[in-house]
Amino acid sequence: MRQKIVAGNWKMNNTLDEGLKLTSEIVNMVSDEVNTDVKVILAPPFVYLTQVKGLIKDADKISLSAQNCNDNESGAYTGEVAASMLASIGTEYVILGHSERREYFEETNEQLAKKIDLALKNNLKPIFCCGESLEVRENGLFKEFVSNQIEESLFHLGEDELKKVVIAYEPIWAIGTGKTASTEQAQEMHASIRELLAERYGAEIAEEISILYGGSCKPGNAPELFACKDVDGGLIGGASLKSRDFVDIIKSF
Repeated sequence: MRQKIVAGNWKMNNTLDEGLKLTSEIVNMVSDEVNTDVKVILAPPFVYLTQVKGLIKDADKISLSAQNCNDNESGAYTGEVAASMLASIGTEYVILGHSERREYFEETNEQLAKKIDLALKNNLKPIFCCGESLEVRENGLFKEFVSNQIEESLFHLGEDELKKVVIAYEPIWAIGTGKTASTEQAQEMHASIRELLAERYGAEIAEEISILYGGSCKPGNAPELFACKDVDGGLIGGASLKSRDFVDIIKSF
């Protein structure tokens, strides 16, 4: 059975005090209210990783993720963070290829392939993001676009490596816009991604990969989205900054 996952990406939000308060609230709510087998992942900014790790160390259902890593092992890259550094402080996951990284920092599929390799080399589990803009969606080439992202960044991996990757589908046109892909649109793309994986790695492997939805998921639409056959959870942005909303999304399963 595929792992059900709800990951909270804080992006560049929260002071340390705010982040620790949010973490404590989530830890307590998950302990008291969440009875299902859902993996909860928190992705705070780099500077809070160690402190957040301390608060979740006894919470079996909650894991720690970074929001990015560099595509080099080490060196003169001022301001960057290496995968080995993340691993050394107990980070378990790393988000790679988020649409904001692709757009604002011009990250390429080839660059992300290097990041994937470094993450896996350091025993980090990548949460690999893919998705299309409104323009690509409207011109009807969205399946081909997303397939290309996955093929160029992931298809060099062996089966055992791929099974450590979580995929997050982000309809970019639905991030921070208040728009959400319909359940039909979400299921269509998640099924398409799984079919692509099956073509390359076989149906058995494809059925083991968790594919998350990452476009304006909220407590109000999470139950319907998570009920889709190929939607295994969510990569949550804005709603992850409110403990009540985030935990209600987790409880949607």
